[in-house]
Amino acid sequence: LLATNNKHKIEEIKNLLSDTETKVLSLDDINLKVDITEDGNTVEENAIKKAEEIYKASGFPVISDDTGLFVDVLNGAPGVHSSRYAGENATYDDNCRKLLEELKHIPENLRKAKFITVVCYYENINVYFLFEGICRGKIITEKKGSGGFGYDPLFIPDGSAKTYAELSLYEKNLISHRAMALNKFKQFYKNR
Repeated sequence: LLATNNKHKIEEIKNLLSDTETKVLSLDDINLKVDITEDGNTVEENAIKKAEEIYKASGFPVISDDTGLFVDVLNGAPGVHSSRYAGENATYDDNCRKLLEELKHIPENLRKAKFITVVCYYENINVYFLFEGICRGKIITEKKGSGGFGYDPLFIPDGSAKTYAELSLYEKNLISHRAMALNKFKQFYKNR
């Protein structure tokens, strides 16, 4: 069971896990509505909290994740607050605008950043496993591309000339932070 209502994230995760024999369900698939406050100090804390609360509400093993964009010159901001960087009900566009505003006087060569995703596989009460994926890159000066979600139009991963938003889902899933974390989970799960 995926501990998210984010349609983009569900699509990415289901795509990444499509080669497993496990049936992957979303909260909508089982009509589960749980409101979780992501108030952890780290992406790890948020991933664990989401997984634990969904497990308690459903009884199913849960896969959750939390992701942050950490920009070096901003001392790691937006970080754990990435999804609400521009405010509690901020849209993706609001968050991107705020990030660009914060970086407007920073030259591109100093806009180093990294996405960190932590996937939590919550198997049973207090039995969980964490898997981390990190993708380093930089933040560009204007949005490019129409794919993906969140900060994807602003982030160029190291070794690429394209933003995440300019990559196909297949291309993104070869290199993304979420793919790295989920691939570690898949290896763990297959070897059990």
